[in-house]
Amino acid sequence: MTPGNNGASTPEDDDPFGYLYADGQANGATPPSGGGGYGYPGSVNRVRAVGERKYGQQTAQGAYGQQAPTAPYGQVPQQGGYGQSNAHYGAPETVPGGAQTARTPMPGDGGGRGSGPNTRGLLIGAIAVVAAVVIGIAIAMTGGGDDDKGGDQAGTTPTASQSAAPTQEETKGAHKPKDLPKLDAKALNLGAGVTTASDVKGAKADGGVYVTGFNHVGASVVWNVSGIEKAGKYTLNINYGVPGKDANATLTVNGTAQDRPLNMTNFAKAAEGDYEKGWTNTWANITLNKGTNTIQISCGEGNQCDANFDQLWLESGWK
Repeated sequence: MTPGNNGASTPEDDDPFGYLYADGQANGATPPSGGGGYGYPGSVNRVRAVGERKYGQQTAQGAYGQQAPTAPYGQVPQQGGYGQSNAHYGAPETVPGGAQTARTPMPGDGGGRGSGPNTRGLLIGAIAVVAAVVIGIAIAMTGGGDDDKGGDQAGTTPTASQSAAPTQEETKGAHKPKDLPKLDAKALNLGAGVTTASDVKGAKADGGVYVTGFNHVGASVVWNVSGIEKAGKYTLNINYGVPGKDANATLTVNGTAQDRPLNMTNFAKAAEGDYEKGWTNTWANITLNKGTNTIQISCGEGNQCDANFDQLWLESGWK
């Protein structure tokens, strides 16, 4: 059977797109229109609206091909008793001429994803939280408020676990050698005929007390020096007074007499007999041991021994 003779009379011969070809058009094939079929005239193809029939159930409709009544959009169709067939819901957009439906926007949707009021509120809240955290970190890094300043000031005072750096004077003092001994002559061990007095003015010793009577052979004074930290060279200084004339004595250190006598010249140029104007000083280079040493000044044979002794002290090294 050919299209030219009988047309499409059976489903297998029905070409729904026959209207697109010249021979189909010659046999009366037409494009689809309305709710009817398309293809060749007399085609067994029939158009059913969406939801019109459900497999295995009968629809509550009239004649074959007619649209069953449907419930209004958004309402549940009425059902019969148990076991009775129901009119199947038909979507309005499937009915010819039916209204086109659009998605009903949910509250807060705003017509687009992520653009609703709730979404914007959450975004603004998140930005505010981040800004607050950033501001808090900035304040902490800059040292905080007045309380932090007060804490910094309190931290400047050394505590039990920290100590202040030593000053330059303290550093020097830590390495400063111990002061060498110095004493008034009245503290010396006095030999035979030697005594103390304060008649002559000008003595520097405490109370103006000096040693006198050093004017005969056998007179002596002894200084037991202790606390010498290092053996070596030292200078012995003596403040004395003569009555306007030169004098000298024998100097003995640790039992050994010095080669040169102790020079007690009238350096003050005082008149003869004037002890008050004759106060002056002299020195001698000696060698001492570490610890305790004995220094003796004595009047021996050949010495001119008329002198008063005021003070004695040591210096490190020789002049």
